[in-house]
Amino acid sequence: MDPIYRPRRLRVNQAIRSLVRETSLSVNDFIYPLFVVEGKGIKREIPSLPNQYHYSVDMLGQEIKEIAALGIKAVLLFGLPHRKDSCGSEAYHEEGIVQRAIREIKRIHREIFVITDVCMCQYTDHGHCGIIEKEYVANDVSVKYIAQIALSHALAGADMVAPSDMMDGRIGAIRKILDKNGFTEVSVMSYSAKYASAFYGPFRAAADSAPQFGDRKTYQMDPANSDEALREVELDLDEGADVVMVKPALSYLDVVRKVKDAFRVPVAVYNVSGEYAMLKAAAAKGLLDERAAALEMLTSMKRAGADLIITYYAKDAAKWLKEEYDEFV
Repeated sequence: MDPIYRPRRLRVNQAIRSLVRETSLSVNDFIYPLFVVEGKGIKREIPSLPNQYHYSVDMLGQEIKEIAALGIKAVLLFGLPHRKDSCGSEAYHEEGIVQRAIREIKRIHREIFVITDVCMCQYTDHGHCGIIEKEYVANDVSVKYIAQIALSHALAGADMVAPSDMMDGRIGAIRKILDKNGFTEVSVMSYSAKYASAFYGPFRAAADSAPQFGDRKTYQMDPANSDEALREVELDLDEGADVVMVKPALSYLDVVRKVKDAFRVPVAVYNVSGEYAMLKAAAAKGLLDERAAALEMLTSMKRAGADLIITYYAKDAAKWLKEEYDEFV
Protein backbone atom coordinates (compact mmCIF):
# COMPACT_ATOMS: atom_id res chain seq x y z
CA MET A 1 0.00 0.00 0.00
CA ASP A 2 1.31 3.42 -0.94
CA PRO A 3 1.98 5.72 2.01
CA ILE A 4 -0.63 8.45 2.55
CA TYR A 5 2.06 11.01 3.14
CA ARG A 6 5.38 11.12 1.29
CA PRO A 7 7.87 13.53 2.97
CA ARG A 8 10.14 13.25 -0.07
CA ARG A 9 7.68 15.34 -2.09
CA LEU A 10 9.05 18.37 -0.24
CA ARG A 11 12.64 17.46 -1.16
CA VAL A 12 12.38 16.96 -4.91
CA ASN A 13 14.29 20.11 -5.89
CA GLN A 14 16.12 23.12 -4.52
CA ALA A 15 13.12 25.41 -4.87
CA ILE A 16 10.81 23.42 -2.61
CA ARG A 17 13.60 22.59 -0.17
CA SER A 18 14.24 26.32 0.23
CA LEU A 19 10.54 27.10 0.66
CA VAL A 20 10.03 24.62 3.52
CA ARG A 21 13.42 25.09 5.19
CA GLU A 22 12.94 25.58 8.94
CA THR A 23 16.28 27.25 9.68
CA SER A 24 17.86 29.96 7.55
CA LEU A 25 21.50 31.02 7.80
CA SER A 26 22.25 34.62 6.88
CA VAL A 27 25.21 36.97 6.79
CA ASN A 28 23.25 38.99 9.35
CA ASP A 29 23.94 36.22 11.88
CA PHE A 30 27.73 36.59 11.80
CA ILE A 31 30.24 38.42 13.96
CA TYR A 32 33.83 38.34 12.72
CA PRO A 33 36.73 38.19 15.22
CA LEU A 34 39.74 40.42 14.58
CA PHE A 35 43.17 40.33 16.24
CA VAL A 36 45.01 43.65 16.47
CA VAL A 37 48.67 43.98 17.38
CA GLU A 38 51.20 46.70 18.06
CA GLY A 39 53.44 47.89 15.25
CA LYS A 40 52.97 49.18 11.72
CA GLY A 41 52.44 47.60 8.33
CA ILE A 42 51.52 44.23 9.83
CA LYS A 43 49.21 41.71 8.23
CA ARG A 44 50.59 38.38 9.42
CA GLU A 45 48.85 35.03 9.09
CA ILE A 46 48.26 33.29 12.42
CA PRO A 47 49.90 29.83 12.28
CA SER A 48 47.28 28.20 14.49
CA LEU A 49 44.36 29.74 12.55
CA PRO A 50 44.75 29.40 8.78
CA ASN A 51 43.48 32.40 6.80
CA GLN A 52 43.22 34.52 9.97
CA TYR A 53 45.61 37.39 10.56
CA HIS A 54 47.21 39.69 13.07
CA TYR A 55 46.67 43.30 11.96
CA SER A 56 48.36 46.45 13.10
CA VAL A 57 45.93 49.33 13.48
CA ASP A 58 47.15 51.06 10.32
CA MET A 59 46.35 47.92 8.27
CA LEU A 60 42.70 47.62 9.27
CA GLY A 61 41.32 49.73 6.43
CA GLN A 62 41.17 47.15 3.65
CA GLU A 63 39.90 44.44 6.01
CA ILE A 64 37.08 46.58 7.41
CA LYS A 65 36.02 47.64 3.92
CA GLU A 66 35.93 44.00 2.78
CA ILE A 67 33.91 42.96 5.83
CA ALA A 68 31.39 45.73 5.18
CA ALA A 69 31.18 44.90 1.46
CA LEU A 70 30.32 41.30 2.34
CA GLY A 71 27.42 42.50 4.47
CA ILE A 72 28.94 41.52 7.82
CA LYS A 73 27.64 44.01 10.36
CA ALA A 74 29.83 43.39 13.42
CA VAL A 75 33.36 42.60 14.52
CA LEU A 76 34.73 41.33 17.82
CA LEU A 77 38.10 42.84 18.73
CA PHE A 78 40.97 41.12 20.54
CA GLY A 79 44.18 42.97 21.31
CA LEU A 80 47.77 41.89 21.81
CA PRO A 81 49.61 44.57 23.80
CA HIS A 82 53.29 45.51 23.60
CA ARG A 83 53.69 45.10 27.36
CA LYS A 84 52.20 42.84 30.03
CA ASP A 85 52.12 43.19 33.81
CA SER A 86 50.42 41.63 36.81
CA CYS A 87 47.28 43.79 36.56
CA GLY A 88 46.97 44.01 32.76
CA SER A 89 47.27 47.80 32.75
CA GLU A 90 47.44 47.99 28.94
CA ALA A 91 43.90 46.59 28.82
CA TYR A 92 42.39 49.81 30.18
CA HIS A 93 44.92 52.37 28.89
CA GLU A 94 43.27 55.05 26.76
CA GLU A 95 45.95 54.49 24.10
CA GLY A 96 45.83 50.70 24.38
CA ILE A 97 45.78 48.56 21.27
CA VAL A 98 42.02 47.84 21.35
CA GLN A 99 41.13 51.44 22.18
CA ARG A 100 43.10 52.69 19.16
CA ALA A 101 41.60 49.99 16.95
CA ILE A 102 38.05 50.98 17.93
CA ARG A 103 38.69 54.59 16.95
CA GLU A 104 40.27 53.58 13.66
CA ILE A 105 37.44 51.22 12.70
CA LYS A 106 34.87 53.90 13.45
CA ARG A 107 36.88 56.34 11.32
CA ILE A 108 36.98 53.87 8.41
CA HIS A 109 33.33 52.76 8.57
CA ARG A 110 31.16 54.32 11.21
CA GLU A 111 28.32 51.82 10.78
CA ILE A 112 30.37 48.73 11.61
CA PHE A 113 29.16 47.51 15.00
CA VAL A 114 32.24 47.19 17.19
CA ILE A 115 32.17 44.63 19.99
CA THR A 116 35.18 44.32 22.28
CA ASP A 117 36.40 41.36 24.25
CA VAL A 118 36.74 42.50 27.86
CA CYS A 119 39.27 40.34 29.63
CA MET A 120 42.74 40.44 31.13
CA CYS A 121 44.40 37.22 29.96
CA GLN A 122 46.13 38.77 26.92
CA TYR A 123 47.41 41.62 29.07
CA THR A 124 48.65 39.91 32.24
CA ASP A 125 52.12 38.44 32.57
CA HIS A 126 50.59 35.37 34.23
CA GLY A 127 47.96 34.79 31.51
CA HIS A 128 44.97 34.53 33.83
CA CYS A 129 41.73 36.48 33.50
CA GLY A 130 42.06 38.45 36.71
CA ILE A 131 44.25 39.52 39.60
CA ILE A 132 46.28 36.79 41.29
CA GLU A 133 46.36 36.50 45.07
CA LYS A 134 48.20 33.48 46.48
CA GLU A 135 48.07 31.72 43.09
CA TYR A 136 44.29 32.11 42.95
CA VAL A 137 42.31 34.47 40.73
CA ALA A 138 40.68 36.83 43.22
CA ASN A 139 37.12 37.55 42.11
CA ASP A 140 36.07 40.90 43.54
CA VAL A 141 39.27 42.83 42.92
CA SER A 142 39.37 41.42 39.39
CA VAL A 143 35.85 42.68 38.75
CA LYS A 144 36.96 46.25 39.49
CA TYR A 145 39.65 46.02 36.80
CA ILE A 146 37.30 44.35 34.33
CA ALA A 147 34.73 47.12 34.77
CA GLN A 148 37.46 49.70 34.14
CA ILE A 149 38.44 47.92 30.91
CA ALA A 150 34.83 47.99 29.73
CA LEU A 151 34.59 51.72 30.46
CA SER A 152 37.79 52.41 28.53
CA HIS A 153 36.35 50.61 25.50
CA ALA A 154 33.13 52.61 25.72
CA LEU A 155 35.11 55.84 25.93
CA ALA A 156 36.93 54.84 22.75
CA GLY A 157 33.65 54.28 20.91
CA ALA A 158 32.73 50.60 21.32
CA ASP A 159 29.09 49.76 20.65
CA MET A 160 29.05 46.64 22.82
CA VAL A 161 31.39 45.17 25.43
CA ALA A 162 31.75 41.42 25.88
CA PRO A 163 33.27 40.30 29.19
CA SER A 164 34.80 36.84 28.81
CA ASP A 165 36.45 36.40 32.21
CA MET A 166 33.69 34.49 34.05
CA MET A 167 34.14 36.39 37.32
CA ASP A 168 31.05 36.48 39.52
CA GLY A 169 29.25 39.84 39.51
CA ARG A 170 31.12 41.45 36.64
CA ILE A 171 28.02 42.17 34.53
CA GLY A 172 26.45 44.25 37.29
CA ALA A 173 29.72 46.12 37.85
CA ILE A 174 30.10 46.85 34.14
CA ARG A 175 26.50 48.01 33.76
CA LYS A 176 26.88 50.27 36.78
CA ILE A 177 30.12 51.94 35.62
CA LEU A 178 28.83 52.39 32.07
CA ASP A 179 25.59 53.97 33.22
CA LYS A 180 27.36 56.18 35.76
CA ASN A 181 29.55 57.58 32.98
CA GLY A 182 26.72 58.21 30.53
CA PHE A 183 27.07 55.08 28.37
CA THR A 184 23.55 53.80 28.86
CA GLU A 185 23.34 52.88 25.16
CA VAL A 186 26.45 50.68 25.17
CA SER A 187 25.23 47.10 25.39
CA VAL A 188 26.73 44.11 27.17
CA MET A 189 27.16 40.66 25.66
CA SER A 190 28.13 38.33 28.46
CA TYR A 191 30.14 35.17 28.02
CA SER A 192 27.60 33.68 30.41
CA ALA A 193 28.26 29.96 29.94
CA LYS A 194 31.94 29.79 29.05
CA TYR A 195 33.28 26.30 29.55
CA ALA A 196 36.80 25.19 30.54
CA SER A 197 37.17 23.67 27.11
CA ALA A 198 39.97 21.86 25.29
CA PHE A 199 38.93 23.68 22.08
CA TYR A 200 40.62 27.02 22.87
CA GLY A 201 44.19 26.04 22.02
CA PRO A 202 44.58 27.77 18.62
CA PHE A 203 43.13 31.00 20.04
CA ARG A 204 45.50 31.01 22.99
CA ALA A 205 48.40 30.70 20.58
CA ALA A 206 46.97 33.51 18.43
CA ALA A 207 46.33 35.82 21.38
CA ASP A 208 49.38 34.80 23.44
CA SER A 209 47.02 34.24 26.35
CA ALA A 210 47.81 30.79 27.74
CA PRO A 211 48.01 30.73 31.55
CA GLN A 212 51.57 30.55 32.85
CA PHE A 213 50.57 28.25 35.69
CA GLY A 214 47.56 26.12 36.57
CA ASP A 215 44.39 26.31 34.47
CA ARG A 216 41.10 28.20 34.34
CA LYS A 217 38.87 25.58 35.88
CA THR A 218 38.22 27.64 39.02
CA TYR A 219 36.35 30.25 37.00
CA GLN A 220 35.32 28.69 33.68
CA MET A 221 32.54 26.11 33.77
CA ASP A 222 32.82 22.34 34.06
CA PRO A 223 32.03 20.83 30.62
CA ALA A 224 29.84 18.21 32.33
CA ASN A 225 27.33 20.80 33.59
CA SER A 226 24.33 22.24 31.75
CA ASP A 227 21.89 23.17 34.52
CA GLU A 228 24.62 25.39 35.93
CA ALA A 229 24.66 27.28 32.63
CA LEU A 230 21.04 28.28 33.20
CA ARG A 231 21.92 29.66 36.61
CA GLU A 232 24.84 31.62 35.16
CA VAL A 233 22.65 33.06 32.39
CA GLU A 234 19.90 34.04 34.82
CA LEU A 235 22.39 35.83 37.07
CA ASP A 236 23.83 37.77 34.12
CA LEU A 237 20.40 38.78 32.87
CA ASP A 238 19.45 39.95 36.35
CA GLU A 239 22.62 42.06 36.41
CA GLY A 240 21.84 43.71 33.07
CA ALA A 241 23.24 41.59 30.23
CA ASP A 242 21.65 42.37 26.86
CA VAL A 243 22.95 39.27 25.07
CA VAL A 244 24.14 36.02 26.62
CA MET A 245 26.65 33.63 25.11
CA VAL A 246 27.46 29.94 25.16
CA LYS A 247 31.08 29.12 24.41
CA PRO A 248 32.21 26.88 22.71
CA ALA A 249 29.37 26.29 20.28
CA LEU A 250 29.60 22.90 18.61
CA SER A 251 30.00 20.67 21.68
CA TYR A 252 27.40 22.65 23.64
CA LEU A 253 24.43 22.89 21.29
CA ASP A 254 22.26 21.24 23.94
CA VAL A 255 23.12 24.11 26.28
CA VAL A 256 22.26 26.66 23.59
CA ARG A 257 18.82 25.12 23.18
CA LYS A 258 18.21 25.00 26.95
CA VAL A 259 19.20 28.66 27.31
CA LYS A 260 17.00 29.76 24.41
CA ASP A 261 14.00 27.79 25.64
CA ALA A 262 14.38 29.01 29.21
CA PHE A 263 14.91 32.73 28.62
CA ARG A 264 13.90 33.74 25.07
CA VAL A 265 16.57 36.44 24.92
CA PRO A 266 19.25 37.04 22.25
CA VAL A 267 21.73 34.17 22.46
CA ALA A 268 25.21 34.24 20.95
CA VAL A 269 27.56 31.36 20.35
CA TYR A 270 31.28 31.39 19.74
CA ASN A 271 32.38 28.97 17.01
CA VAL A 272 35.78 28.71 18.66
CA SER A 273 39.28 28.33 17.30
CA GLY A 274 39.53 24.58 17.86
CA GLU A 275 36.31 23.96 15.96
CA TYR A 276 37.56 26.09 13.08
CA ALA A 277 41.06 24.58 13.06
CA MET A 278 39.74 21.00 13.10
CA LEU A 279 37.62 21.61 10.04
CA LYS A 280 40.46 23.41 8.29
CA ALA A 281 42.80 20.49 8.97
CA ALA A 282 40.28 17.92 7.75
CA ALA A 283 39.61 19.91 4.59
CA ALA A 284 43.33 20.32 3.91
CA LYS A 285 43.66 16.52 3.92
CA GLY A 286 40.69 16.12 1.59
CA LEU A 287 38.63 14.39 4.26
CA LEU A 288 35.74 16.87 4.15
CA ASP A 289 34.17 19.34 1.75
CA GLU A 290 35.03 22.52 3.68
CA ARG A 291 32.23 24.69 2.32
CA ALA A 292 29.50 22.10 2.89
CA ALA A 293 30.80 21.13 6.33
CA ALA A 294 31.24 24.72 7.51
CA LEU A 295 27.76 25.79 6.43
CA GLU A 296 26.27 22.67 8.01
CA MET A 297 28.12 23.41 11.24
CA LEU A 298 26.96 27.04 11.32
CA THR A 299 23.38 26.03 10.50
CA SER A 300 23.40 23.60 13.42
CA MET A 301 24.21 26.51 15.75
CA LYS A 302 21.35 28.57 14.37
CA ARG A 303 19.00 25.59 14.58
CA ALA A 304 19.94 25.06 18.23
CA GLY A 305 18.77 28.58 19.04
CA ALA A 306 21.69 30.93 18.41
CA ASP A 307 20.81 34.40 17.17
CA LEU A 308 24.40 35.61 16.77
CA ILE A 309 27.34 33.47 15.65
CA ILE A 310 30.90 34.58 16.30
CA THR A 311 32.92 32.69 13.73
CA TYR A 312 36.23 32.80 11.88
CA TYR A 313 34.23 31.51 8.92
CA ALA A 314 32.15 34.70 8.70
CA LYS A 315 33.76 36.06 5.54
CA ASP A 316 33.85 32.71 3.76
CA ALA A 317 30.30 31.88 4.80
CA ALA A 318 29.06 35.27 3.57
CA LYS A 319 30.63 34.55 0.16
CA TRP A 320 29.28 30.99 0.04
CA LEU A 321 25.74 32.06 0.90
CA LYS A 322 25.83 34.70 -1.82
CA GLU A 323 27.10 32.12 -4.32
CA GLU A 324 24.24 29.79 -3.39
CA TYR A 325 21.75 32.59 -3.94
CA ASP A 326 23.34 33.61 -7.24
CA GLU A 327 23.37 30.00 -8.45
CA PHE A 328 19.66 29.63 -7.68
CA VAL A 329 18.51 32.87 -9.32
